[in-house]
Amino acid sequence: MSLATSDLPDDVDALKAMLLSAREEISRKDQELAHRDLMIEKLRVRLDKQLRDRFGSSAEGIEQLQLMLEDLEITRSAETPLADVRPEPKDKPHRKPLPDHLPRRDQTLDPGKACNACGGRLRQVGEDVTEELEYVPGRFVVNRIIRPRMACACCEAFQQAPLPSRPIERGRPGPGLLAHVLVSKYADHLPLYRQSQIYAREGIDLERSTLADWMGKTAALLAPLAEAIATHVRVGDAIHADDTPVDVLSPGRGKTVTGRLWTYVRDERPWGGAAPPAAFYRFSMDRKGARPAEHLAAYRGFVHVDGYAGFGELFQADGIQEVACLAHVRRKFFDLAKDGRSTTAAEAVARIAQLYAIEDEARGQPPDRRAAIRQAKARPVFDDLAAWLRVQLQKISAKSDLARAIRYALARLPRLEVYLSNGRLEIDNNAAERSIRGLAIGRKNWLFAGSEGGGQTAAVAYTLIETAKLNTVDPQAWLTDVLGRIAEHPINRIDELLPWRFAPPAGSASLAA
Repeated sequence: MSLATSDLPDDVDALKAMLLSAREEISRKDQELAHRDLMIEKLRVRLDKQLRDRFGSSAEGIEQLQLMLEDLEITRSAETPLADVRPEPKDKPHRKPLPDHLPRRDQTLDPGKACNACGGRLRQVGEDVTEELEYVPGRFVVNRIIRPRMACACCEAFQQAPLPSRPIERGRPGPGLLAHVLVSKYADHLPLYRQSQIYAREGIDLERSTLADWMGKTAALLAPLAEAIATHVRVGDAIHADDTPVDVLSPGRGKTVTGRLWTYVRDERPWGGAAPPAAFYRFSMDRKGARPAEHLAAYRGFVHVDGYAGFGELFQADGIQEVACLAHVRRKFFDLAKDGRSTTAAEAVARIAQLYAIEDEARGQPPDRRAAIRQAKARPVFDDLAAWLRVQLQKISAKSDLARAIRYALARLPRLEVYLSNGRLEIDNNAAERSIRGLAIGRKNWLFAGSEGGGQTAAVAYTLIETAKLNTVDPQAWLTDVLGRIAEHPINRIDELLPWRFAPPAGSASLAA
């Protein structure tokens, strides 16, 4: 992030110290990038060898190498400063022209009729044409941005309209194409190398490495918007939290380790809250309890969680109260009851079903009405369930699966009881579980993250896409609009770009709820 002149100290020694620190940081980053470039090159060599030796390698191994390269290239691009526009090397190959078979859409930028220098009449002496590959739903097009070069008839001064800002400086993708690639990868679970193959069938030459570079820069550009969504979530009265495992390539070992994607959801629709629903994600290389405590460091309120002990550190902070999940309690009994192994477990499921039936009645009611319904109807059922479970525990073997399910329930029910008197709370943590369902499906396609940076990029993408879906907004239409404006949008007005402020173009439809 660049500093304004007003942020710089007047003291010469302080300025020297800042310069030295900046040089050290640049040197460290250069070393990291050099190491990553070397790793990418090694993976390319391995991939080429496997592709040449088809009978000695599995298709899955080739796919894993493709995905490793993809994530590493996205990470490298994301960590390159957006403002770092360096001259292209002279020996760099020229870009191939965009295919002639694609339809063209011309946009002419008028430089005006009068000379800015002397007011004289302008005459055209030429023009510059910039071609931009764009994607509109269902097809590719080429936007031709035409800028006539004009010369003044009086003073011979030249005048031309400036090229409008674009999501990627000196890049050729339009905002719609960037949105399409992002949504295809993180919402539709299509890895970039498969997208590259699909585009090739349409006569579009877009290498995986090119798409990876675009995704890294796009994620960096959209990161402030994802952070604005996180801020919105953290000011809610109640948050749903959960995590899911993600395999991550371990550098230098050729193996994977288990990282985590954490999700935090604010959804006040069940009690008619006016705040838009939203979800934000964070990535970490471990599942330590310090992670959720870091993610919600400034939060004060209720947090719905499952039984994972790692959330315990979060609840040591003043002003944060745990709310347990009845769905997790039910699941343990349901697994024992579904094959007829335990009539006691089946009865526990039936008793829990009574509590959910009461929730159906309370859903959509204002908080005070929900609390009144729960106190009158759910409280007796809830207390009777806890008492009945304590009795059943005395009748069975302490080492049985049923005993373990009962002990889990008796440990969780006291931490769920608060929902009975607070109409802003939920009976379970299903809002968080729904927010990670797409990740579980996606893992089957992209297998793992190629690096820690790839996990961070995925967290940004999922924050944007899931929040759009929660607000029944088409993520591709919204991100197309955002990417067309965000480069010049003031950072202090980033909230104007949030998905619930998006107005779809006339004739388009939002997602179904």
